Amino acid sequence: MAAPLRIALAGLGTVGGGVIRLIETNAALITRRAGRPIEIVAVSARDRSKDRGVDLSHYAWEDDMTAMAARDDVDAVVELVGGADGPALTLARNAIQHGKSLVTANKAMIAHHGLELAELTEKAKVALKFEAAVAGGVPVIKGLREGAAANNIDRLYGILNGTCNFILSSMEDTGRDFADVLSEAQAKGYAEADPSFDVEGTDAAHKLAILSAIAFGTRIDFASVDTQGITRIQAADIAQADALGYVIRLIGVAEVDEEGGQRRLFQRVHPHLVPFDHPLAHVDGATNAVVAEGNFAGRLLFQGAGAGDGPTASAVVADLIDIARGDLGGEAGAPFSIQVAEMETMAPAPSGHRLGRAYIRFMVADRPGVLAEITAAMRDAGVSIESLIQKGRHEEGGNVMVAMVTHEGPEARVSEALRLLEGSPALAEPPLVMQLLGD
Repeated sequence: MAAPLRIALAGLGTVGGGVIRLIETNAALITRRAGRPIEIVAVSARDRSKDRGVDLSHYAWEDDMTAMAARDDVDAVVELVGGADGPALTLARNAIQHGKSLVTANKAMIAHHGLELAELTEKAKVALKFEAAVAGGVPVIKGLREGAAANNIDRLYGILNGTCNFILSSMEDTGRDFADVLSEAQAKGYAEADPSFDVEGTDAAHKLAILSAIAFGTRIDFASVDTQGITRIQAADIAQADALGYVIRLIGVAEVDEEGGQRRLFQRVHPHLVPFDHPLAHVDGATNAVVAEGNFAGRLLFQGAGAGDGPTASAVVADLIDIARGDLGGEAGAPFSIQVAEMETMAPAPSGHRLGRAYIRFMVADRPGVLAEITAAMRDAGVSIESLIQKGRHEEGGNVMVAMVTHEGPEARVSEALRLLEGSPALAEPPLVMQLLGD
């Protein structure tokens, strides 16, 4: 049998402990599937004395995790520290420069520095693997890079953050408001003490930018992802969506627009109304799901647990098995399916010309003439209203909720209507706009 793949593991939190347990529990199976054993040689974390529920006595301890990159008895480094910059990025660079393959679950680092790291791995002829960075244990990256490799991907969209999905589906099931359900999510460990990274949409935007690069062969452009979180969604919005035949989900959407021979990349993470009969409407709890539409394969759905020690560790070890088999991602290592030099730079696609239907919610003063003011702005901007609902909220000081669904039209018209209403004393807060997810 071939010599073991010797790994160093940086970060011994939930996922790091899961990786150790998985490698130890399934050692014989992993050896058969990898063609050789995968052995942990060294580990590193901030606190050496902390009880992590796993026996670390078999492994060398490195107080300075970057020193692991220079060890002669290490073939690959697993980075589970987190953070776009700082120690995680330093470790990643050092590992590759020392000729070690790198496996990471760090979506922020890949979204911000993935192309730099990919260029380093191409030169060093080592692997950069990051299946666990997107959708936890769901093999969506492998599915796009390998299973759908022969397809032109026309569109990519999905539920990319389990915390937000848990909150929205719980609001849907219980009728409670956002703040109440967020507290429950934090108590259950689905949300961090500071949940802004999740609920403001940043986490999902990181993942969407990575998937866009793989699906469309474009250079990562996280800065251009139009991002809006779920913090303004109320129980009343959930109820109105249900009455209309929809659920609300935080959806990331990416596709390439072509105009005048120029390809532009559209990327958006926003709450959407999803029709009851759409597959994503039935994705509940802390689950991720990604839909890729290929020109020959058709609609492909990847769904499963998006976080947790078991699913994420499973993705990490699957990447290690690929490395043990000698799979670097192409002849000279192409983490994003194609060489970085061949990846296309696309300008961001504007959204104004995009056709769609929108749900718009206003909180307004309960006085005569307000509804007429809103509908006049819609008329003047060329927005056609399909349905309109007015509902009192006396507990909020006499304000009422006005919600409407528009007929299909350019998004720019809705933007113009809201511009006409800016500064109106009738509006108690800025309007909330959510697109309706089309087929």
